[in-house]
Amino acid sequence: MPASARPGLAAPVATPAYDAKTFLLLDRLTFGATAAEAARLKAMGAGNWLEFELHPPAKDDLPPPVQSEIDALGLKPMGVLVPDFAAKAKALRAITDSDLRTAASRAYQQELNDCARLTADRTILRDLYSPNQLREVMTWFWLNHFNVHQYKADIRAMLGDYEDMLRAHALGRFRDLLEATLRQPAMLRYLDNAQNAAGHLNENYAREIMELHTLGVGGGYTQQDVEALARILTGVGIDLSPTPPHLKPGLQSGLVRAGLFEFNPARHDYSDKIFLGHKIKGRGFAEVEEALDLLARSPATARHISREIATYFVTDDPPSSLVDKMSKVFLRSDGDIAAVLRTMVDAPEFTAQAGQKFKDPVRYVLSAVRLAYEDRVILNTQPVQNWLNRLAEGFYNHDTPDGYPLVSSSWDGPGQIEARFEIARQIGSGSAGLFRPDEPGAADRPAFPQLENALYFGGLAQTLRPATRAVLDQAQSPQDWNTLFLSSPDFMR
Repeated sequence: MPASARPGLAAPVATPAYDAKTFLLLDRLTFGATAAEAARLKAMGAGNWLEFELHPPAKDDLPPPVQSEIDALGLKPMGVLVPDFAAKAKALRAITDSDLRTAASRAYQQELNDCARLTADRTILRDLYSPNQLREVMTWFWLNHFNVHQYKADIRAMLGDYEDMLRAHALGRFRDLLEATLRQPAMLRYLDNAQNAAGHLNENYAREIMELHTLGVGGGYTQQDVEALARILTGVGIDLSPTPPHLKPGLQSGLVRAGLFEFNPARHDYSDKIFLGHKIKGRGFAEVEEALDLLARSPATARHISREIATYFVTDDPPSSLVDKMSKVFLRSDGDIAAVLRTMVDAPEFTAQAGQKFKDPVRYVLSAVRLAYEDRVILNTQPVQNWLNRLAEGFYNHDTPDGYPLVSSSWDGPGQIEARFEIARQIGSGSAGLFRPDEPGAADRPAFPQLENALYFGGLAQTLRPATRAVLDQAQSPQDWNTLFLSSPDFMR
């Protein structure tokens, strides 16, 4: 049934209000186009809009209903949660009755699960409604790049602070971001550097910081460099005690403490090291900073990070010409992430690859909810979390340090597409519980989106292939049309 024959639909406009570049920017640099964001981009102009996204204010100005929901979550800082869970774990180990211990262990694990769920609640609300969309997209990118797995030890109690750190550095200097991750207990716990001490080396973090976080595979480092970096990182760990450790007088000046982070000089290997061809004198935490300088400013790191960003935003196999441009800016700007992103967007390769990048599950689900409900604030994020888990890209669920794959082939298989069809039907035909408050006995407040609207006729339709528009014209109801649109190949790119 053509649009003109279905009641209550906006009539097509003769001249689209928005061009293809508008939708390319919104699709790639935000978590999905909305009418409000398209209007804002047009009013500001693409250049000013991009400048705002690259250099947002330090604090989000979230819509009041969203901020109220986040405030109501009652998220506590890691400095409170982690010592509290440590005390509970100690009490748990002291229980001798096996049944009581099993029940207490389940309660303990559920409390940790609740920490991760509440953090995901906050993340989803920010991703859907933040006016600083590129910062949220880059926060997700870095969360995946510097991956930690929630189910290791007490990391679930650390996730909120970990995300806050990534968000604060998402568009800043890579060198600052790299050290900020090193100072995060979640990373030190996940990659075992909290156990790394002189005479008891643990190489996990040293290896991954080079292979995944900076230089990349083939980045020119050797096993000797892994061992040297592990020795440099000895003493970098976590301390839950509110009082500093007792140290010999000669070591006290080398102690570094910030929150739960600690560099303990008594655990450090003070011998000289050769790292990436440079001699590093044994002198404590200054060795760590020197090593991070070498890693962050390496051409291999510039290329590895630039290629990952281009793979995520542009295409699975980004042209070497684009990666070269981004790498040069990375090095020239001392790792200015915003400058690298601007270079990517301004490059002709960015526009030339429009429509080539298949959405990963996070982008797909969030863009569908944003388009369907615009600024109507959902009351329950659990369906979103369930959809992402079903699509195998749940928040904090990837158990290995490499993070979720960035390429389309990981997300376009038959099982994935079938699951997306079902999610499209749930969103397109109703709210799927998104507007049912997450509390016992709460009634659903269903919302029925109409995606064949002014934004669609104002330019979104022009981005679709003729075959897709022909299928949409056969829809028998607005709900049917919504489902077909959200499950179309065009929307998934």
